[in-house]
Amino acid sequence: MNIPIARTSLTETEINSVLEPLKSGWLVQGKKVGEFEEKWSIFTQAEHSIAVTSCTSALHLSLAALGFGPGDEAIVPAFTWISTANVVEHLGGKVVFCDINLDTFNIDTEQIESKITEKTKAILPVHLFGLSADMDPIVKLAEKYNLLIVEDAACGFGSKYNGNHVGTFGGTGCFSFHPRKAITTGEGGMITTNDGSLAVKIRRLRDHGAEKTDLQRHLGARPYLLADHPDAGYNQRMTDLQAALGSAQMERANDIVNERKMLAKTYDDCLDGLDWLRTPYKDSVFTHGYQSYPCMFMPDEINLENIEEINIKRNDWMDDLQKMGISTRPATHAVHMLSFYRNKYQLDPKDFPNAYVADQCSISLPLFHGMTTEEQDAVIEQVKEHNN
Repeated sequence: MNIPIARTSLTETEINSVLEPLKSGWLVQGKKVGEFEEKWSIFTQAEHSIAVTSCTSALHLSLAALGFGPGDEAIVPAFTWISTANVVEHLGGKVVFCDINLDTFNIDTEQIESKITEKTKAILPVHLFGLSADMDPIVKLAEKYNLLIVEDAACGFGSKYNGNHVGTFGGTGCFSFHPRKAITTGEGGMITTNDGSLAVKIRRLRDHGAEKTDLQRHLGARPYLLADHPDAGYNQRMTDLQAALGSAQMERANDIVNERKMLAKTYDDCLDGLDWLRTPYKDSVFTHGYQSYPCMFMPDEINLENIEEINIKRNDWMDDLQKMGISTRPATHAVHMLSFYRNKYQLDPKDFPNAYVADQCSISLPLFHGMTTEEQDAVIEQVKEHNN
């Protein structure tokens, strides 16, 4: 048996959905993009949704539209995918890392205020692995210091905080449609916002800065006249092929989320008695979307002196699982430990100890739409048979 960490599962209807734009001849940012955006707004209850090329593009466009630029600082969790930090660099800003809460893997809200300076302009909370960041204290800090909030909700499909979908708390929310995500368009992303004027600006910036899209111009009275460009924008438009695929999947959005929750509950119930493996955090305030199933490998109580030893044990265990046909991954990486950021900012792994621990001692188990009972039972059996 070969069980991947994730697997794309599409219905025939979803696969065939891309034929409509192919047959129509309208392939870029057409009617299917608008349809996908509308369905996304209904699902998340965001007033505006804007489809783009990736979550990285979504983060970049959001910060650019909000006026983030050279000399500005942004507070970023030290444990996240590198894109969260990269977009700050792309716009000439400075990344200010903040450690995480090791229970949730999300930014430690109690440490954020100490990172704020006169140059701080934004906070980029990440809803990692489908668990919302603790947004109430983040919103309060943003209001107190007049800071922007751009939510990295790459993993946030179906994730809620106090009953509200993530991506609706800050200036914008940024989602990913990478193949490891619950809804996929291959590559692709979505921006949500409740600010109408901001939505207009982001729509311009994703399309070279044009005040009208090609579709709007085509449907207008004078389709032959080119649009004005009030901004020096970017080419970060979603194609109609991608949007058709995403829109088709939205027809079963709730089923996809519920299946992931069911798979996670099975893991929770079956692995609950293992004192060396900590399963994902649960709390009534947070509705987990389970983009993945991140655990902590803890054969011993972890401290800064024994991390390397535990990391070796974890990697050996991952090797054993791989030999059994079961794919795993570290939950994600600690960005401050990656070469670019380590060298640029002269950082040491221990500068953000919880992110360091998470980087070295976390492990994600397979979880994906269409995972069979046989596949999950095999994973559970091998995890339980592991001897520490």
